[in-house]
Amino acid sequence: MAFPKGFLWGTSISAAQVEGGWDEGGKSPVQVDYAAIATNLGFREVQVRLADGAPSTIRFLTGLPEGASYEMRGDIHYTNHVATDFYHHWKEDLDLFAEMGFTTFNTSISWARIFPQGVQGGVNAEGVEFYRNVFSYARELGMDPVITLYKYDEPVWLEEHYGGWTNRAMIDEFVEFARVCFTEYAPYVNKWLTFNEINCLVAFGDTTPANIQKLHNQFVAAARATIAAHEIDPQLKVGCMICGLHAYPYTCDPADTLAVQQQFQEAFSYSADVQVRGKYPDFAPRMWAKWGCTPEFGEGDARDLMAGKSDFLAFSYYSSGVTTTHDTSDADQVNGNGVHGALKNPYLKASEWGWQMDPIGFRVFLNRLNELYPDVPLFDVENGLGAIDHLVVEDGVERVHDGYRIDYLRAHIQNMKAAIEEDGVRLFGYTTWGGLDLVAASTGQVSKRYGFIYVDMDDEGNGDLHRVRKDSFFWYQKVCRSNGEDLD
Repeated sequence: MAFPKGFLWGTSISAAQVEGGWDEGGKSPVQVDYAAIATNLGFREVQVRLADGAPSTIRFLTGLPEGASYEMRGDIHYTNHVATDFYHHWKEDLDLFAEMGFTTFNTSISWARIFPQGVQGGVNAEGVEFYRNVFSYARELGMDPVITLYKYDEPVWLEEHYGGWTNRAMIDEFVEFARVCFTEYAPYVNKWLTFNEINCLVAFGDTTPANIQKLHNQFVAAARATIAAHEIDPQLKVGCMICGLHAYPYTCDPADTLAVQQQFQEAFSYSADVQVRGKYPDFAPRMWAKWGCTPEFGEGDARDLMAGKSDFLAFSYYSSGVTTTHDTSDADQVNGNGVHGALKNPYLKASEWGWQMDPIGFRVFLNRLNELYPDVPLFDVENGLGAIDHLVVEDGVERVHDGYRIDYLRAHIQNMKAAIEEDGVRLFGYTTWGGLDLVAASTGQVSKRYGFIYVDMDDEGNGDLHRVRKDSFFWYQKVCRSNGEDLD
């Protein structure tokens, strides 16, 4: 068989996007709890109260102005407050995952459930017990969980007290959070991810001095957490997770090819190299000169980056893009996720949200990573299609016919299979995004659905949250149970 024995099959979700229970179980608010869909307040804008008491808005995840605080409005539905309510449905959802034949699943731990008011506020026992129940039950069902520590849900308490990741105090806070998780969940979890898509701080072009320093501090935090994990239990494996970016030159102009190469270095390899190789890449000075800033190193940073190298490289892959140095004002455009720009690739189809679907590009991307990082195993932790799904009733049974999702995943798995079987790519697992419907990180919508499991909830908070198996549920069940051999 193409996929090796023990290859991990499953799905990925995240605390901020599925859990809900935003103010239950001792949890304090996280940044995304203040993000909402509203006609006059976009999902990427968050309501704040400035130090002088004046109301204002800031761009989501950019950081609070000094002395400001987040605010919620009573006339707005915040989708993440309930999300798809994994907090109260986790056992049912894990049963459904097991029914599909998953051998793993990935989710994140909400930092604010473990340390609601930072280290000084102490560990929240109720939060610790919640995740212990989830992970131990997943083990009982035959799943080997891969758990992420940080995924777009920084505790607001930490931001208000430390100002976020520009402050090196966050490193110690994160390492202690990681240490508690490694210790408490060692019987159930032996594979961890530190920061989800850590490169997104710079991949979208936000290469400000503040972001360059935030990223450096997160690199150091990840490395020190990895060192701590190996001290707690040498058998623990800790990986990094990078947002997968793949682009083609728009023309055969050598300048376009160089632009693609440099774009990949800046958006992907800069972050992967630090975590996999333990030091900044040789091309980093070129980038720092371009950005007009360099990260400030603290005592021991260089040593710890080398000592805390990642045990494996995890990544996401959804789509590809096109890059050029030429004037494209008259070229066809497509709305995408912002990473690859807006140039349309005429050889590819696009999703309803403008993400161009490129399964062959997945194989190319896997080969590229295999060549660049031969010293670590690879793990695809996110791959999926966001789409509008329609719930129908046929013969008294609720169904969702999502053949488009099956087509997308089948084509990507076929190319993944070829990469392993024919090209020798060292991939040890594949988890789709996401197993059940959730709040899309890019838009704040539940209606942008990714799951094999339909959740009765809409963007305005209407629905009773009951679960429905989609057509893709039964298809992916065959894939998992056959170790990737049955793709029909």
